Amino acid sequence: MKIKVTSAKGAATSKEVSLSKDVFGIEPNDHAIYLDVKQHLANRRQGTHKAKERAEITGSTKKIKKQKGTGGARAGSIKSGTRRGGGRIFGPRPRNYHFKLNVKTKRLARKSAFSYKAKAKDIMVIDDPKFDAIKTKDFETLVANLKLDNSKVLMILGEKNDNLYLSSRNLKKIKVVTADSVNTYDVLNAQKVVMTSSSIEVIEKILN
Repeated sequence: MKIKVTSAKGAATSKEVSLSKDVFGIEPNDHAIYLDVKQHLANRRQGTHKAKERAEITGSTKKIKKQKGTGGARAGSIKSGTRRGGGRIFGPRPRNYHFKLNVKTKRLARKSAFSYKAKAKDIMVIDDPKFDAIKTKDFETLVANLKLDNSKVLMILGEKNDNLYLSSRNLKKIKVVTADSVNTYDVLNAQKVVMTSSSIEVIEKILN
């Protein structure tokens, strides 16, 4: 599969890059994608939720009313979860949502995500942009040149570029990552995947 390379100014160039069919042209595995996205979202959870149960509520332990003869249901504690101001019944407790996933499954999920994007023609390849200083305005100009102003964009770099990353950090619809840290969720969550020429080789090396 061949894709033409676009310049940083948004103009088409004579250069072309070949995308490996083993990464960008496989039959997508939806279950692998589901598991990888589920793990990613689970690992992002803090798990610090907590509600007080009846043993943790401040209140008297005296029996509210006598056991029999009132005509109502028996009641022993003001801290009961069935009473107003009482403790939460089976409330949430702090827990760790993390779970393990095989490396091969995660690789298959990323390949499937890239294959979906390639099939939908939502992958764009550009020359490696050069940023000599941290300027959000310059990055906005780059996105405008690529005609992606109103799209949710994932930009994948071949190697770390602090100036480019920091220039994009204030923009809500843009996410910049390096090829060795890209995940399935980010690929699928973006409307357009913009890859630099140097990132393709790194991605294909990792996923193959």
